[in-house]
Amino acid sequence: MSSESRANTHAWPEWLPLRNDLKGQSPYGAPQLPLEVKLNTNENPFSLSPDLVAKLSAAISSSAKNFNRYPDRDAIELRTELAKYLNSTTGMNLDVDQIWAANGSNEIIQTLFLAFAGAGVNSLGFTPSYSMHENIARSTGTNWIIADRLSDFSIDISSALTQISKLKPKLVFITTPNNPTGTSTERSDIRKIIEATAQVGGLAIIDEAYAEFSEEPSNVKLLDEYLNLVVIRTMSKAFSFAGVRVGYLSAAKEVVEALQLVRLPYHLSTPTQLLAKVALEFQGELLAEVEQLKIERKKVVGELNSLGLNVVPSSANFLLFSIDNEKKIWQELVNAGVLVRDVGIAGHLRVTIGTPSENDRFLAALREILSASKGEK
Repeated sequence: MSSESRANTHAWPEWLPLRNDLKGQSPYGAPQLPLEVKLNTNENPFSLSPDLVAKLSAAISSSAKNFNRYPDRDAIELRTELAKYLNSTTGMNLDVDQIWAANGSNEIIQTLFLAFAGAGVNSLGFTPSYSMHENIARSTGTNWIIADRLSDFSIDISSALTQISKLKPKLVFITTPNNPTGTSTERSDIRKIIEATAQVGGLAIIDEAYAEFSEEPSNVKLLDEYLNLVVIRTMSKAFSFAGVRVGYLSAAKEVVEALQLVRLPYHLSTPTQLLAKVALEFQGELLAEVEQLKIERKKVVGELNSLGLNVVPSSANFLLFSIDNEKKIWQELVNAGVLVRDVGIAGHLRVTIGTPSENDRFLAALREILSASKGEK
């Protein structure tokens, strides 16, 4: 268990008919501590520009008189703009009926489980990875199968193909760039997993929450080749929109049609749809900030290496690095006003790439802590 995790020791009352498989579980979440430098949740550190804020405010103001009406149930205008964005950045020709949007990528994931999994159905993911895949599998009663990664955090492709063939999961999740490691999965391995999943009648779901931070081509490019492929994206990271909650996927139109069987009515509010469309208008400005974060990522890697620490190659906006006594170091960083993430991988911590000043504060604090540790020996 990570330094920041809290076990659920709550004694549930007997009258509460809580499912047995949820008793003893802990809710997902990172600590929200009142520290100056928060580099633990992979948020984009840049505030929205005054021009963008003004446009967002105007969009809400002009539409507020109609808030007594339900939103566009199918979010057609937003999905159209998301298709345009993906097409312009990937060279694809996706149509609106190949896009679905929801309240963050977590609702996208949940809707996939509701439509294609459930009690008695197998799903599979490669750990360590995004823990909400497993959490949502559990909440929907779906069997979650763990397929381990190799020591370098790459997927053991031979073992993966064997498990898929034997266990016939209906949903197979690949997170690339992977959270919490930042590593990317080779395109050749992705193809093999998609094809193996198709042979057992399942969907291969690629979670690309951090795609804009990667130099690798998006797996959206594979949608023309594989009907059983689903690619998930989010506006939380690259678009600095974590507080608005917009996730989306691209897939065959039949997948999107099936999701509508289980989606909640009017699940995406009018303000959310409006704000997301405005953000997409500012994509050039926002993606330029992504390029700045890539530069900062390279700088932080160099500084961590200079401290004698190994950094896992990252294509995301965070770094997983080796460190002795990670729980002690995590607490000492907290004491220094810097919050990073203990993701539960022994001998490692994860740090989100922040603003230049935030990164400098983190590096200075870590440098001082390591220096003091050497002096104690």
